Amino acid sequence: MAHDSNRDNPHTRGVASFVANLVYDDIPREVRQRIKLLILDALGCGLYGAKLPWSRILIDRLTQLDDSRGCGIWGTDKRTSAPHAALLNGSLVQGFELDDVHRQGVLHVGAVTLPALIAVAETRKQPMTGRDFLTAAVAGYEIGPRVGMCMGQEHIAQGWHSGATLGVFSAAAGAARGLELPEDLTVHALGIAGTQSSGLMAVQYGAMAKRLHAGRAAQSGLYGALFAEAGFTGILDVFESDYGGFCTTFSRSHDRFDLSELTGGLGERFETMRIALKFYCCVASNHTTLDAIRMMQDRHPFGAEDVDRIVVYGSKVTVDHVGWKYRPEGMTSAQLNLPFCVATLLLEGDVFVDQFSDDVIADPERMAVAEKVTTLHDPEITAKGSRYRHLVRVEVYLKDGTAMEETVEAARGSEKQFASEAEVVEKFSKLARHGLDEAAAAELRDCILNLEDVEDATVIARLLCRA
Repeated sequence: MAHDSNRDNPHTRGVASFVANLVYDDIPREVRQRIKLLILDALGCGLYGAKLPWSRILIDRLTQLDDSRGCGIWGTDKRTSAPHAALLNGSLVQGFELDDVHRQGVLHVGAVTLPALIAVAETRKQPMTGRDFLTAAVAGYEIGPRVGMCMGQEHIAQGWHSGATLGVFSAAAGAARGLELPEDLTVHALGIAGTQSSGLMAVQYGAMAKRLHAGRAAQSGLYGALFAEAGFTGILDVFESDYGGFCTTFSRSHDRFDLSELTGGLGERFETMRIALKFYCCVASNHTTLDAIRMMQDRHPFGAEDVDRIVVYGSKVTVDHVGWKYRPEGMTSAQLNLPFCVATLLLEGDVFVDQFSDDVIADPERMAVAEKVTTLHDPEITAKGSRYRHLVRVEVYLKDGTAMEETVEAARGSEKQFASEAEVVEKFSKLARHGLDEAAAAELRDCILNLEDVEDATVIARLLCRA
């Protein structure tokens, strides 16, 4: 298949060239170490996700429709076809607002990259080594965030769910590198993936469909790589096209995206190092506020009963995304709503898996405390740009007249204060026990932490599916 050299697609070709030509030895040692921790975290999230009711609906229905046995469904003993496994496993990772996030790119990267890549590892004719798996993972983890940086905060502000729209490119990049596609075919893989991109942010108000978005992106990216490998063609200038290209279609105007973000410093500056982990099971936009409150509690202990009111000043994206008046419309709305999560922290002392269940969604006490929280747009924070979109200034006013204030730019687990290996392992162990027995979870942990020594990456899938 000949590449159309007359097509003006330097950025699409630049991305494809990076993906196709990336080799393990070109990846800095710190990036290799970081990607292993990111992979471990995502797999733990997926194992926990397998037990959730919306996950069971998807698993039961899709295995009824598709009795293929090509790939495993994580945390279960069930199998299905590669595309449906990618859809399901991506939905599991994103199932409980616990997975990673690239803040500036506004993307949960592991949930879209790994399900497609592991499906490739399970179905590829030749075994994929652990080093090849790590290389392909880095390719996927690098590309999606860059597309998000290109699009800017306006992309999600318009109402697109970035995990669904951007995620197809991480999935396609990881799968294409896993299949060892050359540059020309990788261009087509990106073009096939991009035309499948979609996802509406209104799912945040309670719809189970939000959990599906990452899975669909993983599936679409996998389709892109598999179809391109077979000779199927895609949009050659998927990023650059003036009419119907990804950037022009998903942005209101040309001055709201920056194509240079796609390839600027690509291969020299690794966005993998700017992916954050979550230690609260709620949307990342809430984490800086929760950290700010904990810091103030450390200085001056207080609980929900002591609070008169709390005011959170944040970027426009944060206020629009999570600052709306809480309505008990489902688990998704509870985990995405900032006032409800603040109330959860004040009443429960944490915001992790044990603090969320169906019976708390309409808890009158939490809803009453949430009413004390107000979110306000601070134009000065918005003006700082997408790198600071999670920056908040939190004011707490207690009933005894005490007033406190805390500003937090980046939450714990973020790239500015990334978690230690021990912290990542502890989180993984807490989550993995819901899908694996202790011995199997320990074996999977050791496999990922020593992935460069693995001869056949299908061992990852086998360990994930020892339910």
